[in-house]
Amino acid sequence: MIETIIIWAIPVLFAITLHEAAHGWVANKLGDPTARNLGRISINPLKHIDPMGTIVVPLALLMLSGFVIGWAKPVPVDPRHFRQPLLDMGLVALAGPVSNFIMACLWALLIVVSPPGSLLTAIGNAGITINLVLMVLNLLPIPPLDGGRVLAGLLPQSLALVFMRIEPFGMVIILVLLFSGILGKILWPLVEHFQHIIALIFGL
Repeated sequence: MIETIIIWAIPVLFAITLHEAAHGWVANKLGDPTARNLGRISINPLKHIDPMGTIVVPLALLMLSGFVIGWAKPVPVDPRHFRQPLLDMGLVALAGPVSNFIMACLWALLIVVSPPGSLLTAIGNAGITINLVLMVLNLLPIPPLDGGRVLAGLLPQSLALVFMRIEPFGMVIILVLLFSGILGKILWPLVEHFQHIIALIFGL
C-alpha cells in the first residue's frame, strides 16, 4: 500500500498543481493578475491543495479501487481584465489540459532514462495515465470543465452565453455520465489513443 501511494501520489500532486498554475500563468499573460497576486502561479503544491480533492478523495479511491483522481483549489480568474473575455477564458481553460499533456510527455521521458521495472518506471507510467485522464476529462465540452469554457470561447457570443447557462448543472451531468458508465466509454478510448501516441514518440 505504501509503495502504491508513492507511485500515484507524486504524479497526482504534480498533475493537479501544475494544471492550476498553468491556468493562472496564461490568465496573467492575458492581462488578469488575480492569480499572480494571490501567489497561485506557483509549483508549490501547498498553494493549490484542496484538503478534500487533493488528499481525502485520492486516498479513498486508492484504497477502494487502486485508481486515483483528484483536484486542487481552482485558480481565481477575473475575465473583466481580458480584452476578449470569452476567447481569453477559453485560452486560460485550455492551458490546464495542455499542461497535463506536457507532463505526460515528461513522465514518458523519465521512463526512457529509468531502469526497466524500477520504481521510477512505475511512477512514470502512473504519471502518464493520470495526466492523460485529467486532460481528456477536462476537455469534455461540459461547463464548468475546461472543455466547456474552450467551446464557449469558440462560439459566437450569443450562442456562448446560452451554452454557459448549463454550467450550474454541469457536475450533475458529469455524475450521470459517470454512474451510467458512459463517461468511461468516452474517456478510456481517448486516453488509450494518447497513450499510444506518447509510446510512439518516446519508443515505449
